[in-house]
Amino acid sequence: MFHDEATITIRSGNGGPGCVSFRREKYIPEGGPDGGDGGRGGSVIAVANRHINTLTAYIRRRKWKAKNGLPGEGRNKSGRSGVDLILEMPCGTIIRHQETGELLADLTTDEQEVILAAGGDGGKGNVNFKSSVNQTPRKSTPGGEGIPLPLALELKLIADVGLIGFPNAGKSTLISRLSAARPKVANYPFTTLRPHLGVMERDDCSVVIADIPGLIEGAAEGIGLGHQFLRHVERCRLLLHVLDGTDGDVDELCQRHAILNAELARFSDKLKGRKQLLVINKSDSRPDMDELATAVAKRLDCEVLRISAVTGDGLDVIRNRLLEFVNNTDL
Repeated sequence: MFHDEATITIRSGNGGPGCVSFRREKYIPEGGPDGGDGGRGGSVIAVANRHINTLTAYIRRRKWKAKNGLPGEGRNKSGRSGVDLILEMPCGTIIRHQETGELLADLTTDEQEVILAAGGDGGKGNVNFKSSVNQTPRKSTPGGEGIPLPLALELKLIADVGLIGFPNAGKSTLISRLSAARPKVANYPFTTLRPHLGVMERDDCSVVIADIPGLIEGAAEGIGLGHQFLRHVERCRLLLHVLDGTDGDVDELCQRHAILNAELARFSDKLKGRKQLLVINKSDSRPDMDELATAVAKRLDCEVLRISAVTGDGLDVIRNRLLEFVNNTDL
């Protein structure tokens, strides 16, 4: 199951206490102090992993704790440091302090590491307190306390292109034709209940495409499934806006285009001016699709591509445009 939000509590390990010990060997009955330091507590480290695409592990388990450092020992032996706790998370995970909202980390690249909570320092053994006036110190220090931290995790998919549109516009069929992704496809609204990622490859170039569940008017306020998934298009460099060519005439299609763009702008200023490529789907179901696409393009003053995700009509043009965008970052 896809989970893109989770709240957890982490705690780094305590440092081990220092040791009070004196050297006791044959012929050396009153040796000096030899108490070793305690080991450092384990830290909690977040690591981005491109092979993980959900926060499900952090839904199943809410509390995570690193190992404590071990106590120091006699003969100047330091305690072993606690093992660090590695939390693997999907690329695109944003980590905030649950109570203050402070941004602690934004994992955007594979294998990126961030120390969320450092382990406590190990305590000092009595050997550290020997002086000219105190040859037999009986003093040591405890280890430092680990850091407890409540975290809010939020996943925003990282993709080059985000497919947006109203329910049943054909986005899932389109991503299945452009890439190896195989989302559920059916002829009713809200077939897609979670985002899907697909990769379109040609030669040495690849384009990562995100299929976002269908949006409806009021999505920015949480109506339908929109508010839950709009965050996933914030990182996309290009939005591929898919209109259903069977939804009406020029006025109706332009109105649907305006509604969806208004929802994007209300949700985030970042999306307001994001580059878009407008596509009218289902050309196989409408004989006047060329005239319709031309009229919509004239009305909106932008390029409009017409396709059929089912038959493959026009898909080569889209592939070329997406590859051109990724290579040149200029449509």
